Amino acid sequence: MEFHLEFFPKPFSNPIKHSDQLLLVGSCFTEQIGNKLAQHKFSTLDNPNGILFNPASITKALASYISNKQYTESDLFYQNECFNSWEHHSRFSHPDKEACLQGINDSQQRAHEFLKKADWLILTLGSAFVYALNDHSVVANCHKVPTDKFNKRLLSVAETVAMLLQMQEALAKFNPGLKIMYTISPVRHLRDGFIENNRSKSTLIQAVHQAFAEYEQTYYFPAYELIIDDLRDYRFFAEDMVHPNYAATNYVWEKFVGACIEEQSQQLMKEISVIMSARNHKPFHPTSAQHKKFMQTNLDKLNQLAGLYPYINFEEEKNYFIQ
Repeated sequence: MEFHLEFFPKPFSNPIKHSDQLLLVGSCFTEQIGNKLAQHKFSTLDNPNGILFNPASITKALASYISNKQYTESDLFYQNECFNSWEHHSRFSHPDKEACLQGINDSQQRAHEFLKKADWLILTLGSAFVYALNDHSVVANCHKVPTDKFNKRLLSVAETVAMLLQMQEALAKFNPGLKIMYTISPVRHLRDGFIENNRSKSTLIQAVHQAFAEYEQTYYFPAYELIIDDLRDYRFFAEDMVHPNYAATNYVWEKFVGACIEEQSQQLMKEISVIMSARNHKPFHPTSAQHKKFMQTNLDKLNQLAGLYPYINFEEEKNYFIQ
């Protein structure tokens, strides 16, 4: 008897290459995939605003990168002994106002320049619920402000589609060659409630499929479906029963590589993995001739790869093996 129905995502017609530049925006699942791409030496920029969950905040952030918005003191508020931005994750918060603004605006500038020449935008939507201040502006992060300051509501499919279509149009004008990959985060927002979480995810799924049908250079990777319908087992969730665990994340990553990354880059990733494993090796005798030979062998491999793939930055790894 079959207890597991494996799901094979459809391969992309125009897959990711190592020479591509990838901007990743969205939920914490975005950062998990982004970290794995960076470990395999893809050129990435992850979440310039920090982790974002809802489509309103994500599309607003992207609009700010396009316009290269520079934030000012009026965009900040003071809470819990820090200056904060309603549009940014708390990792940008700081006791010093100027330091807070500097971090935000430096990130804005990097995002603007990166998006201008990016080949891919990978968007992971987490929740269709939004939290709006009493003045009706949606926030990306509540920064532990009391809940009575916000109105919580579920975006409609029509609202979400409109946001995504407007975003796609603006991105197409700003960077005509940009390709967009949508995913829905498999992280379950059970604090909203079981029924409410399913309503939220279904809103996102419906909206994304309507939106990318209107734009030729869009793709969908089924991260949510791989966890919920393929693995479909609490053994693949962390102890909080909300976040996919290490095994589940690796399973999705393997499917991502197979469907979204070109064959040549997949082979290169295997070679890079060998180098990275060697870099993480802890020698018993660092001054031994055997270890020096090990370091030189891996340095030679790196120099060979750097010559074949000049668009990949191996400087950090080279410096390690030279020491």
